[in-house]
Amino acid sequence: MNFALILFILVVATGLVWAFDHFHARKKRPADAPDPWWVEYGGSFFPVILAVFLLRSFLVEPFKIPSGSMIPTLLIGDFILVNKFTYGVRLPVLNKKVVELNSPQRGDVVVFRYPPDPTLDYIKRVVGVPGDKLVYKNKKLFINGQEVPQQKAADFLDEDRRFYTPRFIETLGAVEHQILVESDAPAYIQQVYRFPHGEKCNYNSEGLSCEVPAGHYFMMGDNRDNSQDSRFWGFVPDENLVGKAFFIWFNFNDLKRIGSFH
Repeated sequence: MNFALILFILVVATGLVWAFDHFHARKKRPADAPDPWWVEYGGSFFPVILAVFLLRSFLVEPFKIPSGSMIPTLLIGDFILVNKFTYGVRLPVLNKKVVELNSPQRGDVVVFRYPPDPTLDYIKRVVGVPGDKLVYKNKKLFINGQEVPQQKAADFLDEDRRFYTPRFIETLGAVEHQILVESDAPAYIQQVYRFPHGEKCNYNSEGLSCEVPAGHYFMMGDNRDNSQDSRFWGFVPDENLVGKAFFIWFNFNDLKRIGSFH
């Protein structure tokens, strides 16, 4: 469902009702006549819908985490806020960038439109930026010939399944974050899709190597062995970016998670 398009249609519809009444119909009604129901509702909803549309389009947008691909950083059921102007101002609905601002940096957690199906929103961490030569070999990440530092941390406990997963602290650019790596999961990438610029990636039994093309980004989930990401379906083009995740504002199952991500 394209919620932005629905909001835009509602803004236009209620705005037309308000404008028609304000500039035309109201002048022909007796001064003591009540407003017709369609004017009352249209005029009341227009400023509210307009405010929501502008806020959601240009400032922040809420999302709910539906899967465990970003565990332990983000858990299933986290409600997050996404900064919509960090990477530039885009026209709503069309998603066309009209003002250039910042570019995604390694380590950013980003919401984007899933390249194989842009009607879906995905969230992953930026691992490679344009021009990077990236290698993921035996579950170790190398960027431009340098191994990304990892430090062993306490195992992560899945409280529902009572299952422990090895946890590491990874330093990606200026960002230090946690990742999960299952020692018994295979190193090679299974069920790879055909994707644009696929010739820039080479797969083998130890993992893969890729060169990130201009205007594209390589994304990975923090739950490395349980994430469908750029390793499987390719690069994310700049025009698919939605914004940078920066805040957990609610979780029904754990109120202590509020504000725990930035």
